[in-house]
Amino acid sequence: MDVNIAFLNGVVEEEIYIEYHEGFDEFYKETHVCRLRRSIYGLKQAPHAWYIHIDSYLNGLGFTKSEVDANVYYIVVDGKFLILVLYVDELILMGMRI
Repeated sequence: MDVNIAFLNGVVEEEIYIEYHEGFDEFYKETHVCRLRRSIYGLKQAPHAWYIHIDSYLNGLGFTKSEVDANVYYIVVDGKFLILVLYVDELILMGMRI
C-alpha cells in the first residue's frame, strides 16, 4: 500500500525557512520567507519526520516494533498475527493465524 502523502504528514522539529519560488508575488519576495511547519517532498528531514509520525501512530494502535528491524511492526489480535513492514512510503501487510 503506497502512502501518497507520507512525507507531507511529518511535523518538522527544527526551524526551517525557505525562500519564495519564482512566480510568487514579487512584493514580498525581498522581505519575507516561509517557515515550514510540516515536511515537504525534497526536504532532507522529510523521511525522518514521516517515520516519527507513523511510529507513534502504530504504537498507539498497539503494534510492537521488532527488535531485529526497526521497520517491522507486529500485533496479535484474536489469535491472528499481523506483520506490517515499512519501506520508505510503502506499507506491506502480512497476516497469519496462530
